[in-house]
Amino acid sequence: MRNPGRLQRQALSAAERSIQALGRGDPVSARMAISTALDKDQTGIYVGVADAVDVAAGMLERDEPITEGVWGHLADAVGPGPLQALVEAVRH
Repeated sequence: MRNPGRLQRQALSAAERSIQALGRGDPVSARMAISTALDKDQTGIYVGVADAVDVAAGMLERDEPITEGVWGHLADAVGPGPLQALVEAVRH
């Protein structure tokens, strides 16, 4: 039997890894981690985050810096809390 609480914690950890990867300029790892987050997500809260990660990763793949607007979109997508603080920490 699947443990929804454990899966949701794993989804959170994967979302964190995705944001950290964006901060390092690593779009491949960012996409892999957010894919894991979506697979583990039991509540659907990471769908918007995945969209924002996709836009940011696409910029990195085109050798473009992630714009402040895209970082802001990602911060809005994760909402208030520890993930938003992580976005703010890695964007600078």
